[in-house]
Amino acid sequence: MSDKAERRAARSVVAEYYEAELGELVARVGEAVDRYRAGEGDAFDVDRVLFQYSRAAKELWKYCNYGQVEIVATLIRERPPHDWWERGAPKDRS
Repeated sequence: MSDKAERRAARSVVAEYYEAELGELVARVGEAVDRYRAGEGDAFDVDRVLFQYSRAAKELWKYCNYGQVEIVATLIRERPPHDWWERGAPKDRS
């Protein structure tokens, strides 16, 4: 396989992973908004979810974009990180 083809394949792996993981994060936001609309929470609850989403999405983006694409693709194939939601959780200040 040529370098160009390998790079293209690696970009595809990273893009598919990124889209799937981002979709899971967005779904959490949707659930929070749905609960709010159903009267099961307040605007502050949604704001907390949005804050955590923002942090988690940034961590995911950094993971997928701050390295050589072939290395990131290999990491995703061999031992994909998970639980981006928890990585976006605010730090406990107690």
